[in-house]
Amino acid sequence: MGEVYRAHDEHLDREVAIKVLPPGTLGDESARKRFRKEALALSKLNHPNIATIHDFDTQQGVDLLVMEYIPGITLNEKLAAQPLTEKEIIALGTQLADGLAAAHDQGILHRDIKPSNLRMTPDGRLKILDFGIAKLMMPVSSECATASLAECMRFVGTLPYMAPEQVREEGLDARADVWAAGVVLYEMATGHAPFCAPGLQVADQILHHAPAAPGSLNPKISPTVDAIVLKCLQKEVDGRYQSARELLLDLQRAQTTGNESPAQPQGKLRTRWFSWLIAAVTLLLIVGAVIAFYLTGMRDRTTVLTQSHHIRSLAVLPLENLSGDPGQDYFVDGMHEELIATLGMVRSLTVISRTSVMQYKQTRQPLPKIAEELGVDAVIEGSVRRANDQVRVTVELIDAATDRNLWTGSYQREVRDILALQDDVAKSVARGISLALTPEEETRLGKAYRVNAEAHDAYLKARNYWNRRTATDLEEARAFFQQALEIDPNYALGYAGLADTYFVAAARDFMPPQEAYREAEVAARQALQLDDLLVEAHATMGAVSASRQDWPNAEREYKRAIELNPSYATAHHRYAVYLAAIGRFNEAQAEITRAGELDPFSLIISEAVGWPSYLSRQYDQAIEQYQKTLQMDENFLPTYHDLGRAYLHKGMFKEAISVHLKLDRLSGGHPTARAELAHTFAVAGKKNAALNILNELRQLSRLRYVSRYDIARIYVGLGQKDQALASLDAAYREQNRSIIDLKVDPDLDPVRSEPRFQELIRRMKFPN
Repeated sequence: MGEVYRAHDEHLDREVAIKVLPPGTLGDESARKRFRKEALALSKLNHPNIATIHDFDTQQGVDLLVMEYIPGITLNEKLAAQPLTEKEIIALGTQLADGLAAAHDQGILHRDIKPSNLRMTPDGRLKILDFGIAKLMMPVSSECATASLAECMRFVGTLPYMAPEQVREEGLDARADVWAAGVVLYEMATGHAPFCAPGLQVADQILHHAPAAPGSLNPKISPTVDAIVLKCLQKEVDGRYQSARELLLDLQRAQTTGNESPAQPQGKLRTRWFSWLIAAVTLLLIVGAVIAFYLTGMRDRTTVLTQSHHIRSLAVLPLENLSGDPGQDYFVDGMHEELIATLGMVRSLTVISRTSVMQYKQTRQPLPKIAEELGVDAVIEGSVRRANDQVRVTVELIDAATDRNLWTGSYQREVRDILALQDDVAKSVARGISLALTPEEETRLGKAYRVNAEAHDAYLKARNYWNRRTATDLEEARAFFQQALEIDPNYALGYAGLADTYFVAAARDFMPPQEAYREAEVAARQALQLDDLLVEAHATMGAVSASRQDWPNAEREYKRAIELNPSYATAHHRYAVYLAAIGRFNEAQAEITRAGELDPFSLIISEAVGWPSYLSRQYDQAIEQYQKTLQMDENFLPTYHDLGRAYLHKGMFKEAISVHLKLDRLSGGHPTARAELAHTFAVAGKKNAALNILNELRQLSRLRYVSRYDIARIYVGLGQKDQALASLDAAYREQNRSIIDLKVDPDLDPVRSEPRFQELIRRMKFPN
């Protein structure tokens, strides 16, 4: 690739390396511009294990790159001097995988990983040199069809380190670099490359011959390193680590757990492992029922390394997008959410909700620490690769206590069979941790129907917007849900999503509640007619029924949702709100506490944990919970609503006013926040301030929806009982989201004994 000089940068007073490209590499100005653009992208890589590109320049017809100067020796020099210990292999391999993962995250491949491109600093740090240079050295129009393989190789890599797909000159992705990393690890473990035939015979070895296990050549190499290296060197790309980050995780585990073996590859294992497997198979043959169970549970390519009988709770970490297209993030996030929902159908398994696990997206925290924070026995990591109408999902179940891989599975389906794929994963996980599925669960997980790929794509885009919960995003979600239903009018998930969208719009005062609840009910009923097992539709139907004072149906729907998916935190949350509204405070506290266990990082659920205490007049307990929520996020607006109310009812007027002033400021003057402040001013004796806001809200109600329930509370604070009762009657007629609290709301105590209020209570038909 040219000649390299050590030089001194007089401008920044630093040592640099200058790579002078061979004459004619960049034949014209067009090629030079392309090179400059690529070099600029590479210069943005900033990682301790990647040598930085500082500049690209042309002087007197000579093209050159200015790069970070790395003192020390190359890895091939180190390998020539002495063999590496396993500790060194794992330490250097971890740094190599970390650097590759960082570059791959930016969409940049190396294409020429080899020991001479890896430099060792005197303090033991590994630096990857020439990142992306192989691509830069390729001509603008590379026509190799008539050239020999040897003539083309110099443009695309170094033959002994090239992946099979690279040798075949097929399209490359990050897994080609993973292969090359495996070759380097093999060389560190054995002293020579796994494919080292003379001349172009090495290409035949790469394509058709499996390498010997490193441990068979070096007895000091453990089964852990054997398994990692051989998994990197799987000839089929789907058999390899699907990303450098997957490789990094296994190397990190090997660093901390010694000889615990990661997911085994589909390759040749060394003799002593083969003997172990023969012994294991013999034992399993003795217990014929057990082996039949395993054979029944095997779907696609699945590996079970061990079983654990103590796992009853798990978290599915955000899945990695291996499609090479950030535009597919919505698809991967949707798959993640649906997989959580599917696993939640297994009643004997507690599955942490999406809100909490999304905190760990792109995190590098150790898995045992994540499991401890979430309070689970195991975690699932995985990746999704989508290509046209094909989807491949790879998942790995890891025991939190030992950080050991328990089970690995890889599944591929057409997009239209995506629900069946998710069911297969759920059943395999259950079997992998020895959970017995009930006959009903077996039936439900085997029921998955095919979906229209375009409709499902629109549905996942809609859910992506829906999870953001702003007015604009909800409108986008509604449009995509409707698009899904236009494509497939019998798509039950689309109706369930549409129902959720209208319900949230009503709950957040984005739409008049009567209209929003009507649309939500129509959509939820349609969803349940098409598929009575949709948990989200049952939970939304429960909330809509409660808003319409159909209390028996609300309770039935909530219980059915929890029965179908005991891990669905939203169902527990909404059921708790319902129970608190009808005065069953102890049951409400139990339900909202369960929701908090299932979704420990959910702010809205954390805030709601204090709601039964507030409604039952236990203000100190409520204040304590609200303060805990604000420690999680000091800008979470709903908490300020309820914290100020609790202060107000304790007679702490100064604190209540301060909290609600902050709420008003943070919300940007939202009508609900303004009404909260006005009520507080009124109760605290600041009547004029309250009246000013009240008049402002009455004017605003001509332009947009303003809650009549909130207006009623202001009148109560002002002592204007007739106006308060008239506004409550209007709130009842418009089906305001807060009217269900009429029986227990402390703010309404001053009018509770009024005959008109008692008549309204009778009209609400609260259950005993």
